[in-house]
Parts: sequence; structure tokens; C-alpha cells
Amino acid sequence: MTDAALIAARATVLADLDARGCADAEGVSLLEHALSERRWWVEQWPAGATYVAGLVATDVQDALFDRGQRWPLCSTCASLEEHALRVDPELGGPDPVWVCETSGQAIARLGTLTSI
Repeated sequence: MTDAALIAARATVLADLDARGCADAEGVSLLEHALSERRWWVEQWPAGATYVAGLVATDVQDALFDRGQRWPLCSTCASLEEHALRVDPELGGPDPVWVCETSGQAIARLGTLTSI
């Protein structure tokens, strides 16, 4: 179950990275690092497999932010200030969605972001 959950999380987060132009070497490297870190977590708590995709997305988002990049950016609200989406629910599951930080509006299910 652990491998299946991690493979699904990788595919889901990679799709969103790709949709927003961040599936470059750095983005994929950060994704792989997040997956390796979460492997132990999901092995210790197998019931948490439903949460791992959202947690990996948040881990990648935080790692990109630490490097000065906001991901994924909101492209739907009227705010002129650049802002990111966040994973909701905060724990990442069981059905995570990207939500606008400013409006609180659900934008897309995790793995289904579109290009901007």
C-alpha cells in the first residue's frame, strides 16, 4: 500500500507541477525528496496513505517557497497581488483541493490544475 500511495502522490503532484511550469529538474528533485521523506511517515501510519498526496504537495510548495518561488500561483481571482493556492484540508486529505489563499475559493482538485 505504501508504494502505491507514493506512486499516486508522485503522479498527482507532478501533474500540477507540470501544469504550472515547475516540472523542471529542480521541481522534480524537490518532489522526489518530499516523497522519500514521506515514505517513513506513511510506513509508520499506513492509514495515512489517503493523506500523503496532499502532504507531498504541501512539502513541495514549502520547499519552492524556501527557494523564493510561490507555487502554484492563483490565476482566477481579481486580486492584483500575486498569491499562491494552498492545499485544503490542511492535513492533505482524503480529497485535497487547491484553494485560493485570498478568496478561499476552491480552484481545482489536487492533480488537476490547468496551465496559466
